[in-house]
Amino acid sequence: MSSQPPQGARLTLVRLLARARLLGAGLSGGEAVVGHHNRNLILPVGGPLARLLGLESGQVPAKFRVPLRTVEVVPRLWPESAVLSAVGERLDDVPRCLADFGSWSLHDYVPGRVLAEETPKGPVGDVRLAAFADFFARLVSVPADALPTPPADWPRSPDTTAFLCRLARFAEERVHLANRPRFGALFDRVGIPHDAVERFLTTPRALLPRPFCLLHTDVHRGNVVVDRTPLGERLSVVDWELALYGDPLHDLATHLVRMDYDDTERRVLTDLWADSLTAAGHARMTAGLDRDLGAYLDFEYVQSLFPDVMRAALALPDEPADGDFRQGAERVHRALRRAWGPLGRTDEPIGEQQAEAALRAWHADHGPGAGSRPPSHPDTATSPGPPAPGPAPAPRGAVRRTAAGAGA
Repeated sequence: MSSQPPQGARLTLVRLLARARLLGAGLSGGEAVVGHHNRNLILPVGGPLARLLGLESGQVPAKFRVPLRTVEVVPRLWPESAVLSAVGERLDDVPRCLADFGSWSLHDYVPGRVLAEETPKGPVGDVRLAAFADFFARLVSVPADALPTPPADWPRSPDTTAFLCRLARFAEERVHLANRPRFGALFDRVGIPHDAVERFLTTPRALLPRPFCLLHTDVHRGNVVVDRTPLGERLSVVDWELALYGDPLHDLATHLVRMDYDDTERRVLTDLWADSLTAAGHARMTAGLDRDLGAYLDFEYVQSLFPDVMRAALALPDEPADGDFRQGAERVHRALRRAWGPLGRTDEPIGEQQAEAALRAWHADHGPGAGSRPPSHPDTATSPGPPAPGPAPAPRGAVRRTAAGAGA
């Protein structure tokens, strides 16, 4: 007879033990990894929880994953646990979701060092470029019938034009317009055109049809873990909550932009991506690469304007020093420079001094001194996020933030 309790009682016990472990983090220590969307606390699971989860020891580390109240900047199609369940059966280098409690979850801990810490910028090297291309080839090979069902109104394969328009509509309605009450004056002061994203909806963009597939959409240096084994270096991609079903060129474009490759590595990765997908039997997914990739790159630069500017403002502390404003202005100016060409502008974006003045004005109007509630995290905004599982004391271990990007 099995010693495991019935399924419903087992999940209740797992939740109670995991919550107790999380709340006890202040006594036991641990490492907190904070990204744009989640706060992850890495702790040994403990003996009782390990037995319920079928783990070999209570010393096995796990990632206690708590969503943050955050600016909504990209569509969310499925629960992360559902994506990991489908992907984990076919890719051996992604974490498992050990338990999903709805408002928070418990995941495998992937050992290694985050690429953002090991190589925060600059070239990553040919070996890693080849590894990324291989990852995308394996990702698109996950069969559609193994994935959760998309919403009924989601664009249908292979209508890539409808897919790009769906992304643009989300960016316009849920990112730009939804945040204008709080950030509209800042958007205007830094010179973002009112129709920055809307043009993707009004300008005909007839993309070539390509079969849809699973997309991660957020493969950047902060979401890649490097582990060195006796057989060589191993790259694992984490944080799957932004996975989508759509045009594979979108995944390639977000990767190219958020990795911030130089021109040489961008060309090499693009060629390796096409070769890897073709070798895996997915040549149709590379159709129109030279023609259509530019549309997705333009979109990525333009839609990123809004979250980059909002995050620069919200990252300001309650009482910013001059250096805080300068750092935020650098981030805003960089976002403007990257988007200016795709916006079709022939003039120059505002300079860093003007961006700094805009941030100072926003903070004077919307910062804690103006009566608004101080943000608890640099991505806190008006959009409510999932509730946390209860107040967890800050661990005595290290706290680190992942690199810039939409995920984590």
